[in-house]
Amino acid sequence: MADVVARSTDPALGRIKLAWWREQLEELDSNPPPAEPRLQSVADHLLPAGMTGSELAELEAGWATLLDAEFDARLVAARGALLFGIGGRLLSSDDPKLWEAGALYALASVGRRGVPELFEPARERLEQLRGHRFNRRARPLTMLARAAARDLDRQEPEGCRGRAAAMLAHRWSGRIG
Repeated sequence: MADVVARSTDPALGRIKLAWWREQLEELDSNPPPAEPRLQSVADHLLPAGMTGSELAELEAGWATLLDAEFDARLVAARGALLFGIGGRLLSSDDPKLWEAGALYALASVGRRGVPELFEPARERLEQLRGHRFNRRARPLTMLARAAARDLDRQEPEGCRGRAAAMLAHRWSGRIG
């Protein structure tokens, strides 16, 4: 879905493509996957892990809003929260703050890519995470939220030493902010 949004030059066509992906994910709950490698991978790896196609299809709204002239920050945050919730289940982590970390990640990553007004709601999510220590199982995922928190204060290339060091420090400490 991220590819659809990133490559869309026509919002209406982008919405049609996103709707197709949503419908195809929903269909996985009752039908075998079509001959599309990503959908087959979902059927092979995510559905047996307890996810449903309908649940994964809910990610679409958070991507579709990015095609709007004025998008909804709540939908962007909800997409990130859902994504981290799914990731937490795959990692066997039930940390209740994963949803907040996911929202922070989604808001900051879109902000970093040219929508700086999303940094403010991302900062609000960061405040809700202050002092929280994520369990070890969640840290491979929440490292992304730590990098996103760093983005709120500075713009750095994704592969720079400072970002890598922040992510490693989070891996050891479990703290985002």
